[in-house]
Amino acid sequence: MLEALIFVVFPFCMVFAAVSDTLSMTIANRVPLLLVAVFLVAAPLTGMDWIAYGWHLAAGALVLVITFGLFALGGMGGGDAKLLAASAVWMGFNISLVEYLVVSAFIGGVLTVAILSYRGSVLSTFTSRNMFLRNLADGDGGVPYGIALGIGGLVSFPGSPMMTWALSQLATQ
Repeated sequence: MLEALIFVVFPFCMVFAAVSDTLSMTIANRVPLLLVAVFLVAAPLTGMDWIAYGWHLAAGALVLVITFGLFALGGMGGGDAKLLAASAVWMGFNISLVEYLVVSAFIGGVLTVAILSYRGSVLSTFTSRNMFLRNLADGDGGVPYGIALGIGGLVSFPGSPMMTWALSQLATQ
């Protein structure tokens, strides 16, 4: 049962955040709250020692401080900052966090260039009424970075400590 929770919650939250950011340019607070709450409950049940548990929380806190600074400077949305920090809690201070940040940054850059190109094209005037494309076509709007964070999270999650534990449990059954 715990394995199923790990397999479902993180990926669901990443997909939900990406779709929500695409449609409304917002990421609801319940998404990062759910991620943190499930981690707080599930991680000790996996046998994670308290030192590792603390490092996972420290990773989230550090990422929150940095992303809050970026939010204050206008470089990042508040929902993106909270989602990034909550995801960092699941990754911990290890290569999974580095992979998540690098993949998300790369996809975010590609996404930004693609959206700016789309906004400058004739195609955006014809597709701007589509519910999935209207925020992407809006030249005054920002870039829904939740898409990049969602994809980055899904790409890096298989190597995270929680997923590694869940997979090892399935292998021993």
